[in-house]
Amino acid sequence: MDAQELGQSQLTIGDLAARTGLTPASIRMWEARHGFPEPRRLPSGHRRYAEADVELIHRVLRRRAAGIRLEVAIAEAVASAPPATPSVFAELRRRHPHLAAFRLRKTTLLALSWAIEDECCARAQRPTLFGVFQHERYYRSSLPRWNELARVARSTMALAEFTSRRSSEERPVRVDLAPDAPMRREWAVVCDAADLPAALTAWELPGQTTVPDRHRLFEAVWTIDPRAVRDAARVCAQVAASAGVAEAGPLLHELAEDPSPSRIDAAGMTTLFNRVVAYVDRVGDVPSKGPLQDGRASGR
Repeated sequence: MDAQELGQSQLTIGDLAARTGLTPASIRMWEARHGFPEPRRLPSGHRRYAEADVELIHRVLRRRAAGIRLEVAIAEAVASAPPATPSVFAELRRRHPHLAAFRLRKTTLLALSWAIEDECCARAQRPTLFGVFQHERYYRSSLPRWNELARVARSTMALAEFTSRRSSEERPVRVDLAPDAPMRREWAVVCDAADLPAALTAWELPGQTTVPDRHRLFEAVWTIDPRAVRDAARVCAQVAASAGVAEAGPLLHELAEDPSPSRIDAAGMTTLFNRVVAYVDRVGDVPSKGPLQDGRASGR
C-alpha cells in the first residue's frame, strides 16, 4: 500500500464498527459473504477502511430498514459509489487481477471488437452495450455498426470526446468525456447480457508517435466472466452519470444487481472464437497503407 492509499484508508475495523453501529463480527461476515466492505490490508494483515466506507454502510443499513435484502442493498451501495478510477481497464485489472493482459496491435483489437459486436447483434437478448471511442471522429467511423446494435439492445451508450450536440432521441446515447478523463486513452466494448456477456478493454501504450497506425500497440484484457463484464458496465454507467447523462441513473440502478449466471455454452464460445479468427484474417489482408474500416482508437 502506498502513502496515498494509506491516507485514504486509515479506519480500523473497530473505528468502522463504532461509526456505523455494526459489530466487527458483522463487518467480517459481510466481507466474507459479499465482498463488502473491501478493506486495504497492511503488511501485518490488519484491515484498514476508507471514510467512504462509512457512508456506504449507512446506505446499506437504510435500504435494509426499507425491507431490501442484504445482498441487494450491498449491490446498490457499491454501484452507487464512484469506481476507484473512471477507467474500465484499470477497474478490471484492480478487481479481477486474474485476467491476463496482452499486448495487441490495433488490427487485432479491431477483430476482437467486431466479433463481440456482431455476436451481440446476432445472439444476445436485449443486451446493455457500451463503446469507448476516444474521439468523435472514431465513433463516426463506427456509427453504422452501432446504429444496428442500438436496434437490438436494451440500452446503448457511446463514450468519447464529442464536439457536436446530440438530440434527446439519438441512439446510441452519447456521453461526452471530460478533457482529463482516463477513458480518452481507452478502447472498450462491453456487452452485458445473460446469454452473451463479453467485455474488451485496452489502453494505448505511450511513445508510439512514429509507429504506423495499424501497428500501434495496446495493452488489452477481455473476458466473458459475467461479474467482470458487470463491473465494466458499472464503470461506464458511472462515468455517464457523472457526465450528466439522464439515462445513466436508472441504468446504474439496474446494474446494481449481481449478474445472472452466464448461459453461454460451448457452441456459443466456438461461434465467437470463429468470428475472431475470421476477422483477424480479414483485417490482416488490409494493405499496410490502406484505411481501416473502424477508426476507433487510431492515431493521435
